[in-house]
Amino acid sequence: MRSNPIVHLLFFCVAVSLASGAAAQTKRTVAVTIDDLPVVSKFDDLEVRREITRKLLAHVKKAGVPAIGFVNERKLYREDQLIADEVALLGQWLDAGLELGNHTYSHRSLHSIPVEDYLADITKGEKITKGLLEKQGLKMRYFRHPFLQTGLAIDTKTSVSRFLKQNGYTIAPVSIDNADYIFAAAYDNAKIRKDEDLRRRVAEAYVPYMEAKTDYWERQSKALLGREMSQILLIHANSINADLFGELAKMYKRRGYEFVTLEKALEDKAYEMPDEFTGRAGISWIHRWVLAKDRALLVKDEPAVPEFVLKASGFDSE
Repeated sequence: MRSNPIVHLLFFCVAVSLASGAAAQTKRTVAVTIDDLPVVSKFDDLEVRREITRKLLAHVKKAGVPAIGFVNERKLYREDQLIADEVALLGQWLDAGLELGNHTYSHRSLHSIPVEDYLADITKGEKITKGLLEKQGLKMRYFRHPFLQTGLAIDTKTSVSRFLKQNGYTIAPVSIDNADYIFAAAYDNAKIRKDEDLRRRVAEAYVPYMEAKTDYWERQSKALLGREMSQILLIHANSINADLFGELAKMYKRRGYEFVTLEKALEDKAYEMPDEFTGRAGISWIHRWVLAKDRALLVKDEPAVPEFVLKASGFDSE
């Protein structure tokens, strides 16, 4: 990536502001963002999807988490027919006092389709959700890039960002990136195989993995900023979180975290740093800023998914 003096100046200005406010931060905070609503599952059964939604929302409510869910509206249709029962799953999120955002209609990567098609997919992905929000007196405010892939060229990133701003969206970044989707695939595969021992082992490994990841991003934040920023966690609306989000929330509380809204987390001035990352991977915004500022600040020991979980998931790698 070529050095850009304007970017370096922006980093300097933000760094001064961050340093002045660092002493005031005394408590860890995290916003929970949940992707691929209504549900992402290997089981295409309405009752399973209802159960995942019910259990996940029960855990979220009990833990007092002001989560936001990001919707793929394609999942609301079967053969181009809108399914009222799928829409009702989104209604449960709003009934629980939570917010919904746009994750595009079909979850296609910006790296694999023309920008015009991507922008059309954003617009197509807001139709139903926006209507549900309006009935609650709310507006669609946030957009999450599928796969966290934000463009292979600055011109592409600029075009999408301009479109989103013109349409009232704020991009939802991620600081605590992780591979919960790999655990979820392994968890579902174990159920398909009726291998309860494997399913138990995957479950037992999940929260410790997520805690190790959280510790990593705390340390990476300190290496970049000299402090821990307000974190934004990405997880998915899947079966493993439906079963274990309560334990996940307890872990964050044990580490001293307060759950906050995405809006509140974005008040951290760290999120004012520019994102000029044009690599192919979908990575944490903390790593984007590290790569732009100084690769020597990269913390090397990022935890990996346990090998047995990776093998059971069917994924080749994270």
